[in-house]
Amino acid sequence: MEKQTISVVLATYNEEKNLPDCLESVKDFADEIVIVDGQSFDKTVEIAKKYNAKIKITTNKPIFHINKQMAIDMASSDWILQLDADERISEELKKEILSAVNTTSLNGYWIPRKNWFLGRFLTKGGQYPDYTLRLYRKGKGRLPQKSVHEQAEVSGTIGFLKNPLIHIADPSFSRYIKRWGRYTNLIAAELKEKNIGYNPIFAIKYILILPIWWFLLTYIRHKGFVDSWQGFVFSFFSSLRFPAAYLKYIKRK
Repeated sequence: MEKQTISVVLATYNEEKNLPDCLESVKDFADEIVIVDGQSFDKTVEIAKKYNAKIKITTNKPIFHINKQMAIDMASSDWILQLDADERISEELKKEILSAVNTTSLNGYWIPRKNWFLGRFLTKGGQYPDYTLRLYRKGKGRLPQKSVHEQAEVSGTIGFLKNPLIHIADPSFSRYIKRWGRYTNLIAAELKEKNIGYNPIFAIKYILILPIWWFLLTYIRHKGFVDSWQGFVFSFFSSLRFPAAYLKYIKRK
């Protein structure tokens, strides 16, 4: 098989703190780095230029997968490796990726992800292995661009890698709350699009049933309690996204 090339693609917005470590982890094997930036006002673009990235400046859209897809469309290599600025590729994962793309007939790979949360990697609560579909052949995968937690849609057969992608998701509680707020805004927008109105059934579902179900699922069923107080905080606040999103939706109607 002819040696395969890899484009690392990202969408960024004010990522000067995260971007250097991310790009350092890929610079020695990426044949191309493509970044679509949502008009950052920090040093994100300046940092990207130091890594000879192909850069496009656009608006910072609420559904940031739109900008990610723009980066995917700009890529020219045989394979796409789609990352977020707060993710890093370990040496072990790099070797596995290079081996996979140069020996496979598959069109894509799920990659396990380790999520850093307030001082530790979460190992339970359904947070590991947090498989994400980030590696696929150019032209075989696209993002739906509809939801905050969507995965790429890849045609053909897909495999699984073993070494994890490192996700420095929430090193501080303030960063977590900022991301939590963004996610609840998007869920509220999805509820508005569905036009569910003031239906009492939906109110009970989002304010009571879903948060209780999620907490019991992640903290008890998936043993989030193993991850000490961080496991509790994750399960508790992630369960609150349902009532928070519903109340934001009602407030905006």
